[in-house]
Amino acid sequence: MLMMKQFYTGPLYVNTYLVYDNEKKNAFIVDPGGVSPALTSFIEMNKLKVDFIILTHGHADHIGGAEEYRDKFKAPIYAHKDEKEMLESPMYNSSRALFGKSISFMADKWLADKEIIPFAGTELKIIHTPGHSPGGICILVEKWLFSGDTLFAGSVGRTDFPLCSHYALFESIREKLFILDEDVEVYPGHEGSSTIGNEKKYNPFF
Repeated sequence: MLMMKQFYTGPLYVNTYLVYDNEKKNAFIVDPGGVSPALTSFIEMNKLKVDFIILTHGHADHIGGAEEYRDKFKAPIYAHKDEKEMLESPMYNSSRALFGKSISFMADKWLADKEIIPFAGTELKIIHTPGHSPGGICILVEKWLFSGDTLFAGSVGRTDFPLCSHYALFESIREKLFILDEDVEVYPGHEGSSTIGNEKKYNPFF
């Protein structure tokens, strides 16, 4: 049975998600913004095998723990191919400002829009949602949508950072997210969850 647990990681308390199959013991991590003792302990205590780490985008608050978890669990990092520049550049990913150190690395696997990733008898569907960043993605797993900093409960991602696009963000949400079933649960990179139906009806930006 597929299960999900949320942790807060990094200096901005990013929502980091651990999705796992409690019987098969496979797992993946979404957006490790930092190293969390609680997350590490949960994985080890439940004897989970981390198959991969997937990044919704490359801003420092979402990637601060990615390299350490890659090394610790021997799990490859997945990111969209249009996020290469963000991951490689401490200036663009804001790691110097946020962590006081430079973060620069490459993903082990570059993803594309509409790519399907098999996982524990189900699948992840990659939805490229540029706007907050060029290679921003949302990840659909059954009725869960991990929306990163694209769509929030009652809000949308910022577009005042380098490489952002206000127009692209709104186009991504309208044309790629609001076409999903209304009962799809939205789990963003910050703050609380929502549903596609609620955001279509009540999000003040739309």
